[in-house]
Amino acid sequence: MGNKFLKFEYLLLFAVFTIATCGLVYELVAGTLASYLLGDSVKQFSFIIGVYLFSMGIGSYFSKFITKNLLNTFVEIEILVGLIGGLSSVILFLLFETAFAFQFILYLLVFITGCLVGLEIPLLMNILKDKVEFKDLVSNVFTFDYIGALLASILFPLILVPKLGIIGTSLFFGMINISIAIVLCYLLKSELKKVKLLRAKAIFSFLVLLVTFFFSENILSYSEGKLYGENIIYTNSTQYQRIVLTHNKSDYRLYLNNNLQFSSADEYRYHEALVHPAMSMAKKVDNVLVLGGGDGLAVREILKYKDVKKVTLVDLDEGMTKLFKTNQVLVDFNKNALNNSKVTVYNKDAYIWAKETKEKFDVVIIDFPDPSNYSLGKLYSLNFYSTMQQLLSPDAVVVIQTTSPYFAPKSFWCINKTVMQVFPQIDAYHAYVPSFGEWGFTIAISGFGTNFNKVNRTVDGLRFYNYQFEKFNYFSNDMISKDIKINRLDNQVLVRYFDEEWGKL
Repeated sequence: MGNKFLKFEYLLLFAVFTIATCGLVYELVAGTLASYLLGDSVKQFSFIIGVYLFSMGIGSYFSKFITKNLLNTFVEIEILVGLIGGLSSVILFLLFETAFAFQFILYLLVFITGCLVGLEIPLLMNILKDKVEFKDLVSNVFTFDYIGALLASILFPLILVPKLGIIGTSLFFGMINISIAIVLCYLLKSELKKVKLLRAKAIFSFLVLLVTFFFSENILSYSEGKLYGENIIYTNSTQYQRIVLTHNKSDYRLYLNNNLQFSSADEYRYHEALVHPAMSMAKKVDNVLVLGGGDGLAVREILKYKDVKKVTLVDLDEGMTKLFKTNQVLVDFNKNALNNSKVTVYNKDAYIWAKETKEKFDVVIIDFPDPSNYSLGKLYSLNFYSTMQQLLSPDAVVVIQTTSPYFAPKSFWCINKTVMQVFPQIDAYHAYVPSFGEWGFTIAISGFGTNFNKVNRTVDGLRFYNYQFEKFNYFSNDMISKDIKINRLDNQVLVRYFDEEWGKL
């Protein structure tokens, strides 16, 4: 009799393990989709995890009202968690273009999933309370529950999203949930009531998810087509971001996590303004560093100078740099820059890489994504710019993309003021890029051997920048913001400014 109950206990504990693992995966999917559409991934994940934990508490509370057919209810919860959680990404992607409906359904799904997961542990304890010693029951239940959560948090960013994508991940785990329910229906048929009906529910739910999984790429293409309103010619989910390339007439556009990265129609304006002021001012350009800029478009501009002997590119996402090394359309845009023999690519966190490298650079081009979350905000912090000093040769020039001074003046001048604390000479300038509007840059010199109006070298064939720097650093009153704080690691005020300003748009 003891062996029977032991098998019974561990079968149900394994079910708890799958519910815990899958439940957390569904919330990670929801958080990822929310950060894609709504921005500020830290805030979105914080809200979602908070709602999830709260709803688990609600589920635990209402479990005391379930007093009959406990085992049947437990299996039905397994089915419901799998079905609702598995389909959640499909529903959210289809609502992706409508922000209000997306948010309402997002938090509703999180709440329902959390309530169902919250029911599982009290139900399991009630099922096993007369069959297992209490101390063993409690320790085993929570051990399986927390191990499942740990497994989900590790697998989600490293394996699941890069291999299966967001939709595929939630559907796959939904099928795992329901598979366990089917197994329980067969192995515990003597313990269950109306087992044939329960089994039919489980099999039907599994088939729904399986068919949806089979058509998941079509669903994703349809939802992204509605979102972007353009022909999508390439998509890929890497460990760090969702990459989408669209084509409309003669214009190609690259989106990262739903944010426009560049338009082929006018990206030359941005990249010429980013690169050529610094390259023309610097005393020498033998060794150039690019941080971010995994598309290779800044590197393309740098390689126009024959004096350049070496270019080092540091970009976190190998999927991004590999794409711009191999995709023929994109290779044409960057003129095969990332495959040039002068270029070395490191796929590492720039914050860590900068602290470890011993090289000295004559020009540094910083082309990070906008500071929309704290992991990016640290790359615009006083600490990071102080670290940059050790990488610079005498009179090296550093330029940083600093978001829009028109749409986000607080953010723009916050970065400028932070850089001012580190470098002896700094200035700000901006350029009009039709796809983005007015876009800003901060430029700094690490010594006094040159200045911002000095032109030491030029190249022919530029379509936008004319080497007259003074024409780019006039700011009208509507692009000025005062009483701005410095962005430090311990306050990340820049991320709050950015969220406040861009959130209005």
